[in-house]
Amino acid sequence: MKKKKQIEETVEAAVEEAAETVTEEVLEEKKESAEAEQALAAEKERYLRLAAEYENYRKRSQKEREDLQNFIRADVAVKFLPVYDNLERAVLTETEDEAFFKGVEMTMAQLSEIFESLGISKIPAVGETFNPELHNAVFHIEDEAYGESEIVEQFLTGFMLGDKVLRHSVVKVAN
Repeated sequence: MKKKKQIEETVEAAVEEAAETVTEEVLEEKKESAEAEQALAAEKERYLRLAAEYENYRKRSQKEREDLQNFIRADVAVKFLPVYDNLERAVLTETEDEAFFKGVEMTMAQLSEIFESLGISKIPAVGETFNPELHNAVFHIEDEAYGESEIVEQFLTGFMLGDKVLRHSVVKVAN
């Protein structure tokens, strides 16, 4: 029996030692697993931040390109406005040469189409209410036939690119 008791004690000691070893290994594996999860979470966070930074960069670059294109369009259009003004005056001038008049009209229509394709639009004037953000009043008349701050005559056509005024309409305002 003594031997049996010794064997049982030896077995119990071995089991306790094995249990301690297994417990330490399990705890170490859990610790390593937690560290790996933290590292993975940190890398995921880093990846998401990098993706967000890239998306912001892409949007900012696109906006800068669009702004540059609009600036160039506006610059070119402003340089062509005197040509438009001269063609407009030529269309309003009476002439006996029908072919010449038709040529000027066609050139004016073509220039207007080019402006429209570039997103450049005329600012409405005659019959509209005076708006200092769009119109430049150079004459003022008192006439009861017209409404308050009504534009009665346009001397120079105004143009806009989107919501940006390229040139104000030069107008005569009543009342």
